Amino acid sequence: EVHELGSKMVELHRGGKVTAGLNRGFAVSRYSVGDRVSVLDMHPPGHVRTPNFVRGMSGIIETIEGPYLNPEQLAYGRSGIPEKTLYRIRFKQIDLWPDYFGNPRDTAIVDIYEHWLDP
Repeated sequence: EVHELGSKMVELHRGGKVTAGLNRGFAVSRYSVGDRVSVLDMHPPGHVRTPNFVRGMSGIIETIEGPYLNPEQLAYGRSGIPEKTLYRIRFKQIDLWPDYFGNPRDTAIVDIYEHWLDP
């Protein structure tokens, strides 16, 4: 499905959402609000923005913040392009920390970039 956004034509894939970039264009997010996603359980060397405690865990997309320059590339003086879509993902605290003794409905919201989500 193709949509016009200003002077740009953007193709949507399976329920994707078009989001505006930081004055650099548009991006199509792979996921939608409410989708259950899993964070990749990988441990690359160097600077990464995904906390260890959510790697390998599943959560629900709370909001789509839109595309941003890739901070993992910016940390090394690179351009950060292509932009990566940033999501706010809600995790159950009990899933993150099995010894958690708070309310079982307590959650944590963590910002995760799309390239860290399991397709």
